Amino acid sequence: MSHTSPPTDFDPQHNPWQTLGTETKYQNPWIRVREDQIINPNGGSGVYGVVSMQNKAIGIVPVDADGNTWLVGQYRYTLNEYSWEIPMGGGLLDVPILESAQRELREETGLLARTWTRISRLHTSNSVTDEEGFVFLAEDLEQGEWEPEESEDLRLWKLPLAQAIELIMEDRITDAISVAGLLKAERVLASRN
Repeated sequence: MSHTSPPTDFDPQHNPWQTLGTETKYQNPWIRVREDQIINPNGGSGVYGVVSMQNKAIGIVPVDADGNTWLVGQYRYTLNEYSWEIPMGGGLLDVPILESAQRELREETGLLARTWTRISRLHTSNSVTDEEGFVFLAEDLEQGEWEPEESEDLRLWKLPLAQAIELIMEDRITDAISVAGLLKAERVLASRN
């Protein structure tokens, strides 16, 4: 049976979880790890670990008039492997997300954009973290000064957006925000034609 809308036999605002208590186990400027004592939807008691992010995740898909985009390459400590990604970083919670996106694009690529479109809101791994991410399409580009952070060892790769999509299909781009952002950007740009 095919459906064009979600089922209506539930209340999406109803929270079936009950939190009995919470305790912060670890905190630094980027994350806070807490342990909640809970009653799950089936009535069982247990522990739920949550990683709360201290920033918003911000990703940018820059696209020039010729249909090219830029990827940023860096070695990811947590994965123990090299990763090609869209320009991205953290946006402070009290700073507008567009302002953070503009800063990240300039820092990681040196690019400045005159046209900005927010194309996606996403959650990166919603079973363990409350991280909220936003992706912007940046257009009408001009080259400015590249300003990578001291701790970053970045490489830039300018390539056609279509080639970046192929890298996703070959599992050569695996970062979740990059995959979602590039696919959404391709769809948004195609819808304009």
